[in-house]
Amino acid sequence: MIYIPKGVCSRAIDLDISDDGIINAVHFVGGCNGNAKGISALVKGLPAADVINRLDGITCGNKTTSCPDQLASALKQFTTKTDTLS
Repeated sequence: MIYIPKGVCSRAIDLDISDDGIINAVHFVGGCNGNAKGISALVKGLPAADVINRLDGITCGNKTTSCPDQLASALKQFTTKTDTLS
């Protein structure tokens, strides 16, 4: 799944999530390279619901969002889609 974030430097977030909601991989396109790689490494192997709970609402500077918050938004969108497919 590719998510287009809003209000951050990153231009896209590419997600690979298993059918049971475990994050296999996350790749940010653009944004702060080191932070994006760090976030991606930290969330790999975790349940999407846990990541949403930890990252939702994090801001960056004076912005009302951040790349971690946008990842939470992407995961919410993914989990909503998979719930409606069940």
